[in-house]
Amino acid sequence: MSFCDAVWEDVAPLRQSILAQPFLAELADGSLPPDSFRHYIVQDSLYLAEYARVLAIAAARAPSAAARLEFSDGAKVAVQVEEILHQTFFEHFDITPAMVAMSEPSPVCLGYTGYLASLAATRSYKELIAGILPCFSVYWEVGCAIKSIAGSPNPYEAWITTYADPGFGEATRRVSALVDHAASVSTPSVRAAMAKAFRTATRYEWMFWDSAYRQLDWPI
Repeated sequence: MSFCDAVWEDVAPLRQSILAQPFLAELADGSLPPDSFRHYIVQDSLYLAEYARVLAIAAARAPSAAARLEFSDGAKVAVQVEEILHQTFFEHFDITPAMVAMSEPSPVCLGYTGYLASLAATRSYKELIAGILPCFSVYWEVGCAIKSIAGSPNPYEAWITTYADPGFGEATRRVSALVDHAASVSTPSVRAAMAKAFRTATRYEWMFWDSAYRQLDWPI
């Protein structure tokens, strides 16, 4: 069993908890309150800006040309997705650029991006890319799962389509292959650290949707 298959199986209970999130269930049937989605999409925009930086760092630290290209392209796509958010969802949900500029990262958003930044700054390249992977693999699984049950018409159809797109699935497989290769030439202790980074980032994925559903912000 490959490293990615093993850690994917290891977080199976957490993945089931993600798929059972009220945020995602209501997004699928179109009943998600607009305020919850508005909270999510603003925080996601802030997250993507930082995620793009982390991907760029991964590209700079990558040991092969293929990995440098993959993570450079990933950083570019993250920026492009952020721009698409501004052009589509922001307009549809009455979110202005000024509102985004004035928004602070929520505790969960700051925690997640801060964790990825700490991997980039203080841990190995291998741990970093293992921590990057859940944002690909979890969203691909969620996108496909929701698309199969989504109601129509659905105000969130464009979001569902983005993450169920076969092109996103291919990108997920390419990044998984890079993580698998890194793990295959690593010591058991490094693979354990990679698995920990993957699990931690997957936990943050659950927390991100939960935070958006409950519209959590700083308590004080």
